[in-house]
Amino acid sequence: MWTQIIGKIRLAHAPMVNHWWQVTLYVSPRGLTTSAIPYGTRAFDIEFDFIDHDLVIRSSDGTGRRVSLEPKPVARFHQETMRALAELDIQAPIRPRPNEVEPAIPFAEDFQHCSYDAGAAQLFWRQLLQADRVLGRFRSHFIGKVSPVHYFWGAMDLACTRFSGRPAPAHPGGAPNCGDWVMVEGYSRELSSCGFWPGGGEEGAFYAYAYPEPEGFADHPVRPAGQARYSQDLRQYLLPYEAVRTAGDPDRMLMEFLQTTYEAAADNARWDRGMLEDDPGRWDDGRP
Repeated sequence: MWTQIIGKIRLAHAPMVNHWWQVTLYVSPRGLTTSAIPYGTRAFDIEFDFIDHDLVIRSSDGTGRRVSLEPKPVARFHQETMRALAELDIQAPIRPRPNEVEPAIPFAEDFQHCSYDAGAAQLFWRQLLQADRVLGRFRSHFIGKVSPVHYFWGAMDLACTRFSGRPAPAHPGGAPNCGDWVMVEGYSRELSSCGFWPGGGEEGAFYAYAYPEPEGFADHPVRPAGQARYSQDLRQYLLPYEAVRTAGDPDRMLMEFLQTTYEAAADNARWDRGMLEDDPGRWDDGRP
């Protein structure tokens, strides 16, 4: 709920970018950040600092505020954050209830959710830190349209999405407390997406899916064999985080999963891979 509040603050001020890329958070050296948000002729950013356990708000005029990350109701976190922004002369007109969850209790009325486990929060961020690193390397092999590696606060997933360049059929929607038009925009182009989220395994899971899913995708041979599996319920491939963490070469295992699940999408949908991929080390010999 806290990341939803901060994501909605970014949404309120950042200009629209295709597929809602302007609403996401990013992994930082200390937690999760909005990056710079435009505000008139000023800018500000907000960062969840999971080392000192503070929400840090900084303005380009040199001012700033902190909100402590500690056990407290969502309503209190919402009140403290909005007060801190007001003290910095920043208005934040957000839709006052969460998306993609059921029930969607308005933030200002949510006294039900009031826990904060500092150790668990930091551990989750450290998982995101490692996932972000490898996903960034995987992203670098694609020279077509590709998203940043970014954190969507609706489903709490770190994602990177590649696009074929072709339009996709309108998405049917159906996410709880989220307009279907949001999904229509998000999935308006043919894509192959991968990432990490807290479900799908004892310690979360890496995932990969295609939209629209091409024939043969679910039966494509993916690696690591015996570890990665296709979920008919979720219609995506899953690789448990604990399987990667305990592997002899975690980076190699994850890259195999990302590459082979991408091939399952691109090959079965007949993407023009020669136009969309290249070696990220292609200029290594020319570096000064």
